[in-house]
Amino acid sequence: MAQKPSIPKGTRDFSSLEVSKRNYIMDIMRTSFKNYGYQPIETPSFEKSETLMGKYGEEGDRLIFKILNSGDFLKKTDAAFLNEKNSLKVTSSISEKALKYDLTVPFARYVVQYQNDLTFPFKRSQIQPVWRADRPQKGRFREFYQCDADVVGSKSLWQEVELIQLYDDIFNQLNLEGVIIKLNNRKVLSGIAEVIGAEDKLIDFTIALDKLDKIGEEGVKTEMLQKGITEEALEKLKPLLGLKGTPVEKLVALKEILSTSVTGLKGIEELEFIYEAFQTLNLKTANLEFDVTLARGLNYYTGAIVEVSPPKEVQLGSIGGGGRYDDLTGIFGLKDMSGVGISFGLDRIYLVLEELNLFPPAVLANTKVLFINFGDKESLYAMQAMTTLRKNNIACELYPDSAKMGKQMSYADKRTIPFVILAGEKEINSQSFTLKNMKSGEQSEYSIQQLLEVFK
Repeated sequence: MAQKPSIPKGTRDFSSLEVSKRNYIMDIMRTSFKNYGYQPIETPSFEKSETLMGKYGEEGDRLIFKILNSGDFLKKTDAAFLNEKNSLKVTSSISEKALKYDLTVPFARYVVQYQNDLTFPFKRSQIQPVWRADRPQKGRFREFYQCDADVVGSKSLWQEVELIQLYDDIFNQLNLEGVIIKLNNRKVLSGIAEVIGAEDKLIDFTIALDKLDKIGEEGVKTEMLQKGITEEALEKLKPLLGLKGTPVEKLVALKEILSTSVTGLKGIEELEFIYEAFQTLNLKTANLEFDVTLARGLNYYTGAIVEVSPPKEVQLGSIGGGGRYDDLTGIFGLKDMSGVGISFGLDRIYLVLEELNLFPPAVLANTKVLFINFGDKESLYAMQAMTTLRKNNIACELYPDSAKMGKQMSYADKRTIPFVILAGEKEINSQSFTLKNMKSGEQSEYSIQQLLEVFK
């Protein structure tokens, strides 16, 4: 007996209904990206290994899917590497390509490669799948889509303001209320580390601080002590963890704490600019907060840091994030090309909309009307009518076989097709169509023009 086929762990098949729901989200994103002036690009599913490796840190490198070279890939491998069981050296000799881990590094490569063809500032949008050899769990998969919007070639903080507006606009169109957009700034984190005397432990400090909502204050304190941050430094950190009030009020208090740090004060100044802009530019559905513990991708970001959380009633991780990076293209030789970008977590946004029952009925609609098949002559008559209906964007189909009426009706019912049309010899003679409502059972006779009016 043949083994039942399956798919690799961490990947998914999508039903037509699931694809419709995902397309609904992506269509809103694409329209908004276009309205905000972001130009769509695409990059290959795989890149040269040298483009990706070393750009995400040791942990990221481990999660990159490598592609074996074509042909007899072991033939060119140094036997010494095989005998040593040196996986890193063997991998580099048998794999020259890898599936892309995210959209940002390939985008940096794209900007550098086509810099003479681009007009800067360059606003880019991109919706494509990426792959990570991660441990699958709820909302985390090995193959998933990223939906990004970035601006490169401008240091203006108005870009940060616009990207927050873009987040809010898209969540508003998805009817997703209560989304929380958290902000912080890398310079603020650097300033805090400087003030408490832990600037040499900046990365360890912020990685631990970022876990505050997961392991609590005591857990953060224990981890910092293990990393060599002193008790004295932790005592100086206490006031920061207790900041209260509005974002602007928190920043005023933080300004006093970081009064001796030029870098920290610069970060506060940048955050104040953004928050003050939103005193006038009211958000539609999202809530803007300041979170001094937010540190996502510290090595990556140089200014503003953004993270989006779902409404509080949904227990799920972040559904988006991003920030300012001052020299991303520098890894490919193009220096001083500042950029800022955000990403939407398509899969998690899908889960949130599903949990809150926010997908509109129109998204779930498929074929609107099924023509019953009475035979070849009748089918030809039906086909002519279907051509007219489709020209008017009315989704319709003909049952392929002249099967028993019960079977055809059962097919429509299982497919949740709301209407069927009976077009037999009687209807052909009168140039009409009998329309049956599958829910109520009512049926009436119409001309093709009347049908168009009914469906409109």
